[in-house]
Amino acid sequence: MSVSVPLLRPRGLVLADLITASRGRAARLGRDAVLVAGAAALVGLLAQVSIRLSFTPVPVTGQTLGVLLAGTSLGWRRGAAAMAVYGLAGVAGVPWFAGHGSGYAGASFGYIAGFFFAAAICGYLAERGADRRVIGAVPAMIAGEIVIYLFGVSWLAMDLHLSAATALHLGFTPFVIGDAIKAAIAAGLLPAAWQLASRRQGPDQDARAR
Repeated sequence: MSVSVPLLRPRGLVLADLITASRGRAARLGRDAVLVAGAAALVGLLAQVSIRLSFTPVPVTGQTLGVLLAGTSLGWRRGAAAMAVYGLAGVAGVPWFAGHGSGYAGASFGYIAGFFFAAAICGYLAERGADRRVIGAVPAMIAGEIVIYLFGVSWLAMDLHLSAATALHLGFTPFVIGDAIKAAIAAGLLPAAWQLASRRQGPDQDARAR
């Protein structure tokens, strides 16, 4: 008798895999490069939805939503690659950090570093079917959020020499409600996208995706 453990299931399809490419390795690599660049650009675009708060150096942005969607829709490799592109290009001078910023992001840089790992975790879970239904998508999004906060709050504390309590007050408490809403949005969008894709692709495609 075998026991199915979701975290140990073989890699399955993610939404990006439904975008077919011409035959050949070069064509698939080209498709993946476009997807990675597009996901990085999406996070950069959502970063411009930015609100500065007077009591904390960390702004409210739409970035987290983009990270969660990128990881779950691309899978862990492409999702992590997209966040690596976003972070490295921003440090190199592309003005797509919050408020058209670039370069070293100071006290909030830990969140950007956390994007890489959050996308990887969300993508890993999506490859095992967590994004197909809301009941699985919600924990995946929460896992991604937790990773972002672990990196972001830890970096904030070290960069500004803050106590753990103060770092949580400045880097977690003001954002948790907004990020919960973003996680809920992402957790609703992914299953809806799968349902739409299954209608267009037909039941055979949906069965292979499972």
